[in-house]
Amino acid sequence: MTIFDKSLTNDQIMMRDVCRRFVDDVIQPFISQNWQKEWDLTPEGRLPDNILIESEAIGIRTLGVPERFGGISLEPENEVRTFAVISEEIARGDSGLADKLVQNWKVSVLLRELASEEHQERWFGKLIEDPNFLFAHALTEPKGASDRWLGYNAPSAAMDTKAKKVDGGWVINGRKHYISNGYDAGLYIVYANTKPGTGMLEGTSSFILPRGAEGFKITRCNETVGCRYMNNGELEFIDCFVPDENLLCEGTALSKAGVYFRPGKIIQSAKNLGVGQSALEKTAQFVQNYSRGGRLLIKHQIVASRLADMATKVSAVRSLVLQAAYACDMKTSDADALCWMAKVFASEEILKVCQNAMELHGGMGAMLDAGIEKLMRDASIFLHMDATVDISHFKIVKSLWPDTAGTYAGPEESS
Repeated sequence: MTIFDKSLTNDQIMMRDVCRRFVDDVIQPFISQNWQKEWDLTPEGRLPDNILIESEAIGIRTLGVPERFGGISLEPENEVRTFAVISEEIARGDSGLADKLVQNWKVSVLLRELASEEHQERWFGKLIEDPNFLFAHALTEPKGASDRWLGYNAPSAAMDTKAKKVDGGWVINGRKHYISNGYDAGLYIVYANTKPGTGMLEGTSSFILPRGAEGFKITRCNETVGCRYMNNGELEFIDCFVPDENLLCEGTALSKAGVYFRPGKIIQSAKNLGVGQSALEKTAQFVQNYSRGGRLLIKHQIVASRLADMATKVSAVRSLVLQAAYACDMKTSDADALCWMAKVFASEEILKVCQNAMELHGGMGAMLDAGIEKLMRDASIFLHMDATVDISHFKIVKSLWPDTAGTYAGPEESS
């Protein structure tokens, strides 16, 4: 038992161990034996159906879905920490698969808190019924993404995607891009400006939109450098009609989505951590079994020093992630700052861990079939997933010193 185990409940340890066996027995063998599948430019052909089916079998695909709808409810006082523990384990196998599942978890929390009983019954039912059914959260636009979270609440920062009220519903026009699960989700939560001339915190609404709705088109799958087993997509809305009953939240959708955003930062950090843990494990095994210069690699001082540094960084990231997750669960006053800190620290430190893994593997680290360069590619994306590092730094400052922090956005002052 480690110091981290002592901070977990028995249920969390059991769920973690089940996920660990799933990763060791199913995910890692698939990734190593089918490394070419990651580069299949037919997105539908990358990840076989049985992977999500087997994740359903161990009960991790529907976390956050209320038990009355057939899901796996988590204890409220431990929910975010449980998400973090499981996210780390799944990302240790593959961060793309973790991303697929994470979107289901986060949107499930959003629907659980905001959707009508009828919508919950319908869409949670779809999720339970079809092991390959996915949720997506459509917020990011070509105009901007995390920069909109700088606290500049003015019309010029509002969504470009707009929804206009008509008889019986709303008509949406606009585009969304870089949407996780965007290419193959069955249900989307779409954000749009419904009150032009106001700030995004008062004029942004969210809508429940199923795949195949008239006027809604999935235009492409983005081919990313890493996390390629999650199909990132671009969306287009041309006079897309949404009935009144599909309005999830009017006007204050971004504020209400706080139930999603805080846990999202923790889950993102935990996914980073899983990639770093995988890099550490693979490197530790390699340097203890391969010899150069007449002795095991680990017996060379420079190798031992780098390995120690990797282990220290992974341990430090895990400590901050669990601290932030606890603050999130307990809703403490420092939760916002800690969530942003965990996101920044994990993305930067795990990239360094993966760089060390690449270098300690030598030429083998660059080979596609060795699996080390994949970890480096996956880690490189984390710097801008769920907010860029620079924007996150601003958010940390604004969380800690709200009265004196800068605005960071808006019209330049006239001279």
